[in-house]
Amino acid sequence: MSLADELLADLEEDNENEDELTIEEPAEETTEEVSEKFLKPSINLMEVDVKVQSIRELCKLRDSERLQYVLKQIEFYAQRQRSSAEMLGSVESDPEYCLIVEANAIAVDIDNEISIIHKFTKEKYQKRFPELDSLIVGEMEYLLAVKELGNDLNQVKNNEKLQAILTQATIMIVSVTASTTQGNLLTPSEKAQIDEACEMAIELNNFKSRIYEYVESRMTFIAPNLSMIVGASTAAKLLGIAGGLTKLSKMPACNVQVLGSQKKTLAGFSKTQMLPHTGYVYYAQIVQDTPPDLRRKATRLVAAKAVLAARVDACHESVHGEIGLKFKEDIEKKLDKLQEPPPVKFVKPLPKPIEGSKKKRGGKRVRKMKERYALTEFRKQANRMNFGDIEEDAYQDDLGYSRGTIGKTGAGRIRLPQVDEKTKVRISKTLQKNLQKQQVYGGSTTVKRQISGTASSVAFTPLQGLEIVNPQAAEKTQSEINAKYFSNTSGFLSVGRRAI
Repeated sequence: MSLADELLADLEEDNENEDELTIEEPAEETTEEVSEKFLKPSINLMEVDVKVQSIRELCKLRDSERLQYVLKQIEFYAQRQRSSAEMLGSVESDPEYCLIVEANAIAVDIDNEISIIHKFTKEKYQKRFPELDSLIVGEMEYLLAVKELGNDLNQVKNNEKLQAILTQATIMIVSVTASTTQGNLLTPSEKAQIDEACEMAIELNNFKSRIYEYVESRMTFIAPNLSMIVGASTAAKLLGIAGGLTKLSKMPACNVQVLGSQKKTLAGFSKTQMLPHTGYVYYAQIVQDTPPDLRRKATRLVAAKAVLAARVDACHESVHGEIGLKFKEDIEKKLDKLQEPPPVKFVKPLPKPIEGSKKKRGGKRVRKMKERYALTEFRKQANRMNFGDIEEDAYQDDLGYSRGTIGKTGAGRIRLPQVDEKTKVRISKTLQKNLQKQQVYGGSTTVKRQISGTASSVAFTPLQGLEIVNPQAAEKTQSEINAKYFSNTSGFLSVGRRAI
């Protein structure tokens, strides 16, 4: 016997001893271990084989020990009345909290089972009524309608059970389509398979309703503030997928927003109707009540407030949900603000131009200068026009010229403007003296200023010949003499005697 064979024999003996010890002393299983033991992955809808003889070969959750265990635990804890004060320490350590997480997980598996049953029933019942799956979209509504109709499609109109399931419009469309369908009758074995699948779906749906009722009744003391915002059902789903209230409180809001999102493989079909990055929060009641174009923003608001509410619940504060109610009111106010119509835009005038202050000189001199160059009443009348009056230039032969209202009042004559002392032009004293001299003896005339044509500045004298003289000098001398000897104010002059 070689060394390798001896080592293999020793290993086999050790394994046998361990198996014997395990059989003799079985370990006690806790609630968490039972939950992990009963937890099974859900079946993919794309892998469903509809050619099986019975639905029990596909859906085994109804008869499983896992579902029976959860229902027994729910019945046990449903009879107990608990309050938030009884919960001490971490929430995850409470056995009823672990049951809630497991019940939420099994509710998701029940939904998957119902989807599998719906696909199985639809494939089987297309032989009798191929158009029914396009008329009834809901899974449970379709299964209940199939169970009620069966092979007899003439009982659609006056069937009271169908009226409790479907709307009147849907019943009318189904009745018209059933009268023209080309389907064939089902065999007794096929009808038995369909009835069995429908009964299983109804039972699973009832189990799910019981689980949701229990979860909603217990979430009010485990996470009251979170339940106040998103509802008890959505709160239980968030806790189940996050792994507990403490882990949910430590997650950022952007991650809570996508909790529960599913990535579907459509096998080449269009993705326009898919909603990416939408999880449990998106399908909460507070988000679904908003218009479709605002649901993305509402999801972000609700996810942010849900994380804050989870942190409050993890610390066992606000056991009656006051903070959660306040958060919900804040969300509703923001959503109402987003839904308000935009304000009406008024036509605003151009704003006042931004100009720097100019340095303006003030004082007595500036005021007098402004008065001097102010617009006179004569100029104002020239720029004025009366409404309805026919102007002299009615045919507008001389465009750009008009006397305005000058001369249209009173006698119709144009009067000279009155001289205002404030606007009178100031002259120097020298100019004023010269003007006074010109106004002597009636003032200066144009005739007096005329110079004879024979007058010249060149004169012939016997002493020097040609001499340049001033022709007005004699006139000036004569005026001075007249002013001297014929003056009204001057006195007599002494005249000397000439010696002989």
